[in-house]
Amino acid sequence: MRQRASLARALITEPQVLLLDEPFGALDAMTRDTLNMELMSVCAKAHVTTILVTHSITEAAFLSDRVVVLAARPARITEVIEMPFERPRTLDLQRKPEFQDMLVHLRASLTGGH
Repeated sequence: MRQRASLARALITEPQVLLLDEPFGALDAMTRDTLNMELMSVCAKAHVTTILVTHSITEAAFLSDRVVVLAARPARITEVIEMPFERPRTLDLQRKPEFQDMLVHLRASLTGGH
């Protein structure tokens, strides 16, 4: 509920850009999935650009239209990857082979093995 309240507070001013830093990192998987779906719905309805920092490869691929991969040190952009998945998205997407292939690509990009 705290995460939902924080998101509501952030959106009440009708921002053009929403910055989120690991907003669901401390949540269990089921709650995280629920809030990811709510976040997508709210951002689509509000027409707000969202920049999300996450360490979850699955979350990045699922929520994003574009994933920007950063190197550890020094921090720099190593790759920008367009997500080919149409919207609206459902959790079923995560079981599709093309989504799993994208996770492999993202993991390789993070580890320098692309």
